[in-house]
Amino acid sequence: MRFLVVGAGAVGGYFGARLVESGADVTFLVRPGRAAQLRKAGLNVRSTHGDVSLTAPQHVMSADISGPYDVIIVGCKAYDLPATMESFAPAVGERTAIVPLLNGMRHLTLLGERFGDARVLGGLCMISATLDAAGTILHVNDLHTLVLGDRDGSQSARVAGIGRVLARAKFETQVSAAILQEMWEKWIFIAAVGGINVLMRASIGDIVAVGVSDLGTHLYAECAAIATHHGFPPRDAVRERAQGVLTAQGSPLTASLLRDMERGAPTESEHILGDLLESGAGMLDARSVLRIATAHARAYEVRRARKGTSA
Repeated sequence: MRFLVVGAGAVGGYFGARLVESGADVTFLVRPGRAAQLRKAGLNVRSTHGDVSLTAPQHVMSADISGPYDVIIVGCKAYDLPATMESFAPAVGERTAIVPLLNGMRHLTLLGERFGDARVLGGLCMISATLDAAGTILHVNDLHTLVLGDRDGSQSARVAGIGRVLARAKFETQVSAAILQEMWEKWIFIAAVGGINVLMRASIGDIVAVGVSDLGTHLYAECAAIATHHGFPPRDAVRERAQGVLTAQGSPLTASLLRDMERGAPTESEHILGDLLESGAGMLDARSVLRIATAHARAYEVRRARKGTSA
């Protein structure tokens, strides 16, 4: 089974490196700058679950793709998806399975429109990782889970086969018969954490310390109501875990939305917050925390674009 991992950044690089470590046939689709880094220093992962150093990982650029792959793992930022789809399009064949690990849900529609719904599986990952200046992947928590499944819950032989290969790697693999449920549960969780981080410009622990953790739990309740409206109410255990995270004293947790803001980078706010707000159109009043958090994120993007124009 031939895998094409789109990108060798924090997410794709981590899961791809673990697959290579397990003996899987993996090629990384990269841009010229990352290709130069891989040729010079290889692909390196630092993790509490064990380091990985690949001196010469197989990699390719879009123009050099010579044919289809069996599985394409896509872990780009949501705002990069249109360009990313074009870059890996030559690798998509009649039987190719696409496993997206993006945030939100809009990407399922975009991928399906471009490549056909039958090729697009459901997928998500739970990991916190980043790249340092040298291109080394730093895995900064204990989570490293990849979940995939047929979107119709059919538990096909195709997905089972991919799952068996993934299960040989040193990360947690789950094949889910309810992948859309799990994707919605992740979406509303990261919207609540990221939204309250962005709104308060603070970590969860700092928000708790000033006595307003109820803002975060209220935001989660709004997000959960939207998921429920669309037929995906969060399960009790999932809801309890989310509320525990949002009220944890001393927690240093900050979502990538805030971390990207703090470094002046583009954010996935429209795909995480904006799309969720649109999905709940007519359900929330003008004072909803989700609406205010989304407006805050949009104001940041307007200011960032203005600075870019004037630079």
